[in-house]
Amino acid sequence: MTEPSERIHLTAQNLKGIAHPIRVRLLNLLRVEGPSTATKLAAKIGQSSGVTSYHLRQLAQYGFVEEDPDRGNARERWWRSAHRSTSLEAPAAREAPMETEIFMRAVAMSSAEVVDRWLGEMMDIPGAWDQAGGLNDYRLRLTAQEATELFAKLDTLIQSARIHYAPDAPADAEEVVVQLNMLPFIRRLADRAADGAVDRAADRAADGAADDAEAGATGDGTE
Repeated sequence: MTEPSERIHLTAQNLKGIAHPIRVRLLNLLRVEGPSTATKLAAKIGQSSGVTSYHLRQLAQYGFVEEDPDRGNARERWWRSAHRSTSLEAPAAREAPMETEIFMRAVAMSSAEVVDRWLGEMMDIPGAWDQAGGLNDYRLRLTAQEATELFAKLDTLIQSARIHYAPDAPADAEEVVVQLNMLPFIRRLADRAADGAVDRAADRAADGAADDAEAGATGDGTE
């Protein structure tokens, strides 16, 4: 059986094939749970098999998934992920901003679902795992270079750990999901957003005043 390659790098072209919440969910399921069919995947995400079949074909067209010849038959196609992970670099993101935002929002939604699942199981986790996980939020003041270097160090450290599909994992090893988010908030962008909110509020107030004036002009003068 051919193993999936390590990583697919997103481009402005293939972003079109993954920029959809359902496609991100399907690809995640195939990577985490292994090969599956449109029907089985449909049951997992609450969609019809026709919907999942369409999105799987789109993912295949752009190289994200492929048919699994070891499992497929004339009656039903089996699909598998063509890669173990996805990488999005800044040049591609800037070249396709709309597709990038759709993709990133879908990834964020998927990450939130993983956290929600963990919270639901948290109180039942064996005691040996008490200090092995948690939700931490750190607010730092960094330069662009410092943030870039820190992000790279954290990414390298995480990738040095044993991957979840490693065949040499000990019998007592469990799946551990590490979500790495580094979110720079630029002050001038926050100021711009605040100014925009003020402008929109002023526009709404002006529209309201105009509506009141128009209503007064068209009234019959009686009280």
